[in-house]
Amino acid sequence: MGVPLIQQAKIASYIIGKKLKGEHRYPLAMMLEPLFQCNLACAGCGKIDHPKHILKTRMSVEAALRAVDECDAPVVSIPGGEPLIHKELPQIVQGIIARKKFVYLCTNAILLPKHIDEYQPSPYFTWSIHLDGLQKRHDESVCMEGIFDKAVEAIKLALSRGYRVTINCTLFNQEPPDEVADFFDYATALGIEGITVSPGYSYQHAPRQDVFLGRTESKTLFREVFKRGKQRHSKWVFNQSSMFLDFLAGNQRYQCTPWSNPTYNIFGWQKPCYLLVDEGYAPTYKALMEETAWDNYGVGVNPKCDNCMAHCGFEGSAVNDTFAHPLKAMGVALFGPRTDGAMAPELPVLYPPRTDPQRIAVHTLQSQAQDLGER
Repeated sequence: MGVPLIQQAKIASYIIGKKLKGEHRYPLAMMLEPLFQCNLACAGCGKIDHPKHILKTRMSVEAALRAVDECDAPVVSIPGGEPLIHKELPQIVQGIIARKKFVYLCTNAILLPKHIDEYQPSPYFTWSIHLDGLQKRHDESVCMEGIFDKAVEAIKLALSRGYRVTINCTLFNQEPPDEVADFFDYATALGIEGITVSPGYSYQHAPRQDVFLGRTESKTLFREVFKRGKQRHSKWVFNQSSMFLDFLAGNQRYQCTPWSNPTYNIFGWQKPCYLLVDEGYAPTYKALMEETAWDNYGVGVNPKCDNCMAHCGFEGSAVNDTFAHPLKAMGVALFGPRTDGAMAPELPVLYPPRTDPQRIAVHTLQSQAQDLGER
């Protein structure tokens, strides 16, 4: 299974075109948040921490499609809130597909059976269903019993109707590696296209802050999980680059590329990324790219970024590395992430003054040129 060839080919062609033009900052996927309201209140989510009038606000079809055209990324991911609450979402999705963009509609799947007939199977459309583990673990994650069973039934329904289906999974602290491996085995057996996995990011507005992993904890967990996959000869398929998985296992030293996954929501273009919600907004995509102080963000540069290993920040970095070092990437794709030996050293902690862009730029260049070892 895995990502269909048409999608691989179109994204590869898009990236090659950008590189031939000499563009260094370009989007790979766009996050389109048409609302913040949700029918769940997950412990690790900070997206629903808004006043009621904001939660009731809906992005118009026109605004959504205008943003898609502005950004022109080949992939559009639609998270929330819970997107299926939005009554005009089918028109938004239809408009994006008409533009030959690949849509991943992220949902907790509670409302999927009710709304499934409002969408049509297409190579450009994927249900990305939220599952954080097996029954007990997932229901604890979303703070409501019975949601796992509803999500699994929705997955089976969507597959029976001929839709592309992936699951998106966030791992938090105190995850037993054996249980994560069991979950990946279970999800794969359902017949899904692939798994999108990421360590949880510590949203400032999340109701619980004790559930998130630090960087070392994340790398150790993923090594142990991947090790079990090799021991079991499991046939897990991930909807991510092999180099990003190698990064999760601590074998690659990447800095974040937040511009590779820009976010548009009811407030505008979010600076600098999907996860940092208090840094302001730009009125246009052009303004986001030109006016955001990108050098103010990143591991070792901004304390808010230090524990982040999320795919929305680092998948773009991994894809760039894949194109720069195809033989290395091929080896990881064939044999999987290395699960023993020394981990790649962390980027150094710099924390220069946020008001001194020149010093920030100097320190950023130094961090890329020097290997200062584990911090």
